[in-house]
Amino acid sequence: PRDMEQPPALSLELLPTDPLLLILSFLDYRDLVSCCYLNRRLNQLSSHDPLWKRHCKKYWLISEEEKSRRQNQGWKAIFISTYSDLGRYIHYYATLKKAWDDLEKYLGQWCPRMISSLKESVREEDLDAVEAQIRCKLPDDYRCSFRIHNGQKLVVPGLMGSMALSNHYRSEDLLDIDTAAGGFQQRLGLKQCLPLTFCIHTGLSQYMALESVEGRNKYEIFYQCPDQMARNPSAIVMFITGTSYLEWFTSYVNQVVTGGYPIIRDQIFRYVHDKDCVATTEDITVSVSTSFLPELSSVHPPHYFFTYRIRIEMSKDALPESTCQLDSRYWKITNAKGDVEEVQGPGVVGEFPIIGPGKVYEYTSCTTFSTTSGYMEGYYTFHCIYNKDKFFNVTIPRFHMVCPAFKVSTA
Repeated sequence: PRDMEQPPALSLELLPTDPLLLILSFLDYRDLVSCCYLNRRLNQLSSHDPLWKRHCKKYWLISEEEKSRRQNQGWKAIFISTYSDLGRYIHYYATLKKAWDDLEKYLGQWCPRMISSLKESVREEDLDAVEAQIRCKLPDDYRCSFRIHNGQKLVVPGLMGSMALSNHYRSEDLLDIDTAAGGFQQRLGLKQCLPLTFCIHTGLSQYMALESVEGRNKYEIFYQCPDQMARNPSAIVMFITGTSYLEWFTSYVNQVVTGGYPIIRDQIFRYVHDKDCVATTEDITVSVSTSFLPELSSVHPPHYFFTYRIRIEMSKDALPESTCQLDSRYWKITNAKGDVEEVQGPGVVGEFPIIGPGKVYEYTSCTTFSTTSGYMEGYYTFHCIYNKDKFFNVTIPRFHMVCPAFKVSTA
């Protein structure tokens, strides 16, 4: 039989363009760049502009709308110019930019005056200058965030949340890079710690450890708590609030933008509400949110300070004759050792609220434990406004309070 003709050797030049472009569309930006150096055909194909659109959106969050403002610059050119500016942050930028964008959108709707306190981005050389000043490297996720927003002005309310009790108020600002550098610590107990936040009322800061010294992990974020029983003033316990800047900032923003924290008088209040912590008695629903206050707490001696916010609401479908007034409260308070304390008293925070259909009454109070956790439960006694002889109890759901993880000083 006649020899079958040998098919021509396959070469890239003979392969059709569309399947090759489809294959290239699955490559990451590094591999796409590598393809440019293999041969002329791949160089041409890997420069195909639509291939770079996905990378611009994935890594730099650049939209079609933003591209149209860039005077006919192609996707590849945009990717390269952005990479030359922000390339060292490629693993963090999209996550942090989305967090900032979500936060600004939310603040614009709920806390508009806070937007004006945000500062513009800083340049790479500003961050390098701070590293030279403090003689310590800043983590890339922290630097990246400051390339988007340089914290905020020292104003009230603070971006990182507020807390108010009858005679105590705090509101934490996210510090700009220069103010943070000015508060960089070299003293014993806080060696190589950079403040991230600051409250002008209490002097309270959350710090980030820039080195693993004095028992801290590098980049751990914490509130300091002096050990009042140690003779050594450098003995400082840490209430840990984050393991890295990225985790600390994005988890906070997520709580804010998902409505996890209530907005009260144009401020973000750091009360955490457990969805299960709700009890309904007839037409009245009671729900509770809680917060730990590190600035009023100590580990040695053990004194853990919590505040709680209670919301009492009558269903809007209730009948007008359901209107009632709160007379008294009963609490059963249990600490982690099982010790029980019972408290009874008139009204709540000195008030005797009247509640009717669709009405809400909210108040805040506080408690302390000698253990790192505990819980409270109880009931309110009400009387009907239109039938003074009718009394009934309304359940307060059990709510738990737990101190954040902490590290005892090595001093």
